Amino acid sequence: MTEERVRCFGDGDPLYERYHDEEWGVPVHDDRRLFEKLVLEGFQAGLSWITILRKRERFREVFAGFDAQTVAGFDDADVERLMADAGIVRNRAKILAAIGNARALLAMQASGESLDQLMWSHAPADHARPRGWEDYAASTPESKALSKALKARGFRFVGPTTVYAAMQSCGLVDDHMAGCWRATA
Repeated sequence: MTEERVRCFGDGDPLYERYHDEEWGVPVHDDRRLFEKLVLEGFQAGLSWITILRKRERFREVFAGFDAQTVAGFDDADVERLMADAGIVRNRAKILAAIGNARALLAMQASGESLDQLMWSHAPADHARPRGWEDYAASTPESKALSKALKARGFRFVGPTTVYAAMQSCGLVDDHMAGCWRATA
């Protein structure tokens, strides 16, 4: 007999279940992976996350594994190549933001800063576990402050709601709902 796992989201779609079970809320401390999460959350704005999740492998291919050095070097021809790729979200502003964000990340690193340090310096000290959908916040004081800090460094498509989604995804906050098998104490 197999024990059924109760999830706070993702049931019914194997890709979404795997994302919930293995990735969402797991702490990330790698600048490349954090960059990927921020870019993908930016592309998600106005769409459902499952749409981005289904396209993520193609995003990884066309954005060179989210290698900031490579993405920062993308030119107009690359923008047109990406705009023609039906495997990703074809939004010129979001594509240009991803390239600009790669450049912003490289500038941070060149000045001795890391995305990891910046993001984790905004992790809340105290966070109440959601008990129901009504308990989820679209943004928090920490996500607003991180959004402002990222924008000050030249990042785009990093509003407080987008940043909060990245904070959840990267484990800065544990927003697994009470009763979810992934929820910690």
